[in-house]
Amino acid sequence: MRIPKIVASALFAIAPVLAFAQDAYPTKPIKIIVAYPAGGANDIVARAIAQELAADLGQSIVIENKSGAAGIVGADAAAKSPADGYTLFMAAGAHTLAPSLYTSLPYDIVRDFQPVSLAATGTYLLVVHPSLPAKSVKELIELAKAKPGALNFASSGVGAPPHLAGVMFQKLAGVRLNHVPYRGDTPGIADLVAGHVELAFLSIQPLIPQVKAGKLRALAITSGTRSPAIPELPTIAESGLPGYDIGTWWGLLAPAKTPLPIVGRLAAAMRKATAIPSVRERFAGGGIAAQSNTPKDFAAMIKSEVGRYRELASAAGVKPE
Repeated sequence: MRIPKIVASALFAIAPVLAFAQDAYPTKPIKIIVAYPAGGANDIVARAIAQELAADLGQSIVIENKSGAAGIVGADAAAKSPADGYTLFMAAGAHTLAPSLYTSLPYDIVRDFQPVSLAATGTYLLVVHPSLPAKSVKELIELAKAKPGALNFASSGVGAPPHLAGVMFQKLAGVRLNHVPYRGDTPGIADLVAGHVELAFLSIQPLIPQVKAGKLRALAITSGTRSPAIPELPTIAESGLPGYDIGTWWGLLAPAKTPLPIVGRLAAAMRKATAIPSVRERFAGGGIAAQSNTPKDFAAMIKSEVGRYRELASAAGVKPE
């Protein structure tokens, strides 16, 4: 079918305008939504990356902490934002676990987002309050078996990966703990330091200062390999629970249908930001590895993670609610 001349002329007329708009991006400040409270690992990664993105893109970047419902509130707000590149989302591994824990989500992590790039990968720590007479995973298991259901463990929320980390620990160790969910890492750490809960599975970065200050005792790393931030600390798998392996990641997403030239511009900026030595050093000090990938590779990774968590949740006996 031939396009009428008047329509063709109109298309040719607006094409340069659209191209200019995308080439000029960004022309105003950008907002990155973080689905967890300030001070947590997700927030720390987002702010460090945002500083470098702002320098590269030539526009200020504002972080909006929109916490609630284990990251669902912030993710939903980001998914429903205009697809113009001015509202982005710093997602976490928790967002690929959510479909395995909730039968009805107000957004779809695969369908409703356009992946930009991975930002960093990390792990969780198993930590206890110093008053707890357990200095190893083995001693913690023995204590938990002696007091079924008496020990409280904190996580960053129902359905968050640290919650699953605790569930898998109980299953593999044959113990029963009492889960106390919080709205992110920060309030959970505060209660743990205060002694209101005895142990926790939480992101490594905000915990390291507390461990170094002697306010908390680290027992093990949850991922399959040791962390360069605390190389002397064993993994849970090494400590008597072979096969135990749960880590995390953070990455930048845009709402679905965001123009690909804008996604490409952001991905290029992410590659530069994650390669900056000061960023890599800052992350490494907190047990996080700065890392980027292409939008295509990140999309494939997210789909894979959704499937992996479904298998883990099923194996741990966690049923969607």
